[in-house]
Amino acid sequence: MGDTIFSKILSGEIPADFLHQDDVCVAFNDISPVAPTHILVIPRHPYRNLSEATAKDPALVGHLLAVCAKLAKRQKLTAGFRVVTNQGDEGGQSVDHLHFHLIGGRSMQWPPG
Repeated sequence: MGDTIFSKILSGEIPADFLHQDDVCVAFNDISPVAPTHILVIPRHPYRNLSEATAKDPALVGHLLAVCAKLAKRQKLTAGFRVVTNQGDEGGQSVDHLHFHLIGGRSMQWPPG
């Protein structure tokens, strides 16, 4: 899979202010936010995408989503929020390391993209 910006954050090579960290994942603010709240939740294990993670460790996905919900509550996103993951070129995936975007603090449009 090679080095990614996320593997460098996890190794400490690139510093990040973690909003959450546990044995399974970490969360931090996105450096290019698309909303007032834009947090990335990434697993410590470098699964490439959602399909790979669910095939190898289905409980992981539930944990990541629970962390997103916990962070949304902490950020007081009571009016709503969006959780997004991208997979593959057509899905808009830009980093080959599973990650969830927690986005909130503004009205979201549908359909996205």
